[in-house]
Amino acid sequence: MSLLNQFVNRTEFSSYEDFRDHLEIRVPARFNFAYDVVDAYARTEPERRAIVWCNDEGEERTETFADLKAASDRAAQVFWQHGIRKGDRVLLILKCRLEFWHCLLGLHKLGAVAVPATHMLTEHDLAYRFERAGIRLVVTVPEPVLEDAIERAAARTPGPPVQMMRLRGDRPGWLDYAAEIAAADGAWTRPADPADPGNDDTMLIYFSSGTTGQPKMVVHDFTYPLGHIVTARFWQNVRDGGLHYTVADTGWAKSAWGKIYGQWIAGSAVFVHDYDKFSATRTLDMCARHGVTTFCAPPTVYRFLIKEDLSKYDFSGWEYAVVAGEPLNPEVYEQFRKATGLKLMEGYGQTEMTVAVGNFSGMEPKPGSMGRPSPLYAMYLARPDGTPCDPGEEGEIVVPQDRCRALGMFRGYHRDSEGNARCMRGGIYHTGDVAWQDEDGYFWYVGRDDDLIKSSGYRIGPFEVESALMEHPAVMECAVTGVPDPERGQVVKATIVLAKGVAPTDELKHELQTHVKKVTAPYKYPRLVEFVPELPKTISGKIRRVEIRENDGA
Repeated sequence: MSLLNQFVNRTEFSSYEDFRDHLEIRVPARFNFAYDVVDAYARTEPERRAIVWCNDEGEERTETFADLKAASDRAAQVFWQHGIRKGDRVLLILKCRLEFWHCLLGLHKLGAVAVPATHMLTEHDLAYRFERAGIRLVVTVPEPVLEDAIERAAARTPGPPVQMMRLRGDRPGWLDYAAEIAAADGAWTRPADPADPGNDDTMLIYFSSGTTGQPKMVVHDFTYPLGHIVTARFWQNVRDGGLHYTVADTGWAKSAWGKIYGQWIAGSAVFVHDYDKFSATRTLDMCARHGVTTFCAPPTVYRFLIKEDLSKYDFSGWEYAVVAGEPLNPEVYEQFRKATGLKLMEGYGQTEMTVAVGNFSGMEPKPGSMGRPSPLYAMYLARPDGTPCDPGEEGEIVVPQDRCRALGMFRGYHRDSEGNARCMRGGIYHTGDVAWQDEDGYFWYVGRDDDLIKSSGYRIGPFEVESALMEHPAVMECAVTGVPDPERGQVVKATIVLAKGVAPTDELKHELQTHVKKVTAPYKYPRLVEFVPELPKTISGKIRRVEIRENDGA
């Protein structure tokens, strides 16, 4: 039996209103996910399945909670032996290797701060993170180019030397994680207070993806996993004994949303596919082979999936599918539903939160809508003067924090008083995202406040234009931005990646412009169209519209 009932008052609700008004999550006086969830399962159900892991080399492994307890005890012991203590920051660059979960849980047991990161970081990115976060140790996959960059970044970082540890094998100046683990006896007990972390202590730091500037350090405390009960049980709709797959690198917060916390509390195992390059066909094959029951991915993944012949695949084992990361174009929703019978349940959140708006289980989704607010966040849409918007009126998504900080909400940006003051004004968290709300309470995304286009007195959200373009079969991906114009202030530009086999022509540009005029208000059509081989993206895969604007002189 899952541990979910220990932390929630109810697991089933008769309606969204019942869910919104009556969900209660019980927060223990001192909660540590590694001890109170992983080790608790290891005591009561040691053979309960936790992770089903595979890679493209044909290796497969299933780990139970007993396995995870033993591995995380050894990891905590190894880190302790190398001087890592409560509050120390450890950078984890482990892709989807099983050791990521062992190390993360070991750091939780120590009360140390895990700083997950992607393997795509450059020397400059690494040096920035080493210095800003005060990294004491970095644990990485054994890849020479990455390790070279780490060494150069560590050499130029002021302060105490950064210890370097690779998963396996000798390298001068580096610790060998596998050898250290093999030598550890696993004799680890939970430390006593004050070495044992409390609820308010820092557990995780995520560097934001930096779509508009330098990445910020997003701080989460030890209660953060409990906020993901809503993410996993009531949005992803995972079930006790199921197998959930979230497509995400462990370097990003999406991994925390779908590869560990809420899923295990709710009793679902997590599926992990360790690959170097995403393949839609391989993903579909792996899901069928291993019996994935619930699935979560960003819109980009679904855009690739619907380009495949989905009639070749068996979706009978898929019980539920959700989408988040960027807004979902309605055309993608419809094509996926027609091919699989599954309604994509969209959700919205940020690295700073858990799922904040969603099409929660039991709700009827409206294609293109993010859904309705989570019970954890008393959010609303605000005008520039702070007053609430009327239905149909665009405004910024804001979350009041004046009475108490919402469960799952970040504690602030580390070492960034200016950023904290800017986003948290008057006890209200400002997301920087603009949306409107319909008469039924559903939120509809418009765009980032700094992405909105102001043309001839109109405010144009890029998402609506992008959704119209995505309906055309020639379009694989697109980004809509504003370009300075002396008469109109700005004009709409579409930067487009074409589908495989489609040739970029002037006739196609005109066809796409005409298509947008028919689908949405004519004034929103892109007066400028550029075809490109790929869109500029952050290392987390989000489109960097700011880079397109900068290249256009905006």
